[in-house]
Amino acid sequence: MKSPAPGGGTSRVEVVHIHAGGLWVAVDDVEYFLPFDQYPWFRDARVADILNVELHHDRHLHWPALDVDLSVDMLANPSAYPLIAR
Repeated sequence: MKSPAPGGGTSRVEVVHIHAGGLWVAVDDVEYFLPFDQYPWFRDARVADILNVELHHDRHLHWPALDVDLSVDMLANPSAYPLIAR
């Protein structure tokens, strides 16, 4: 039996960084910045809840503990989705 090659990631979605202004999420090796002023649901969330993100149907991000759902297209093309949550 052969082990998988080392170094390759298995997750297609991952929160890669969180700081005071927002967070970065990587989907299929493309990183997107989610500033807290435009995505306020993450501002006061627990780090564990932010890190717990799932990818559904290849293009849909879901944070179960926060009840937040975003499409990858919303992150890639924010001008096409001008409404901002308050």
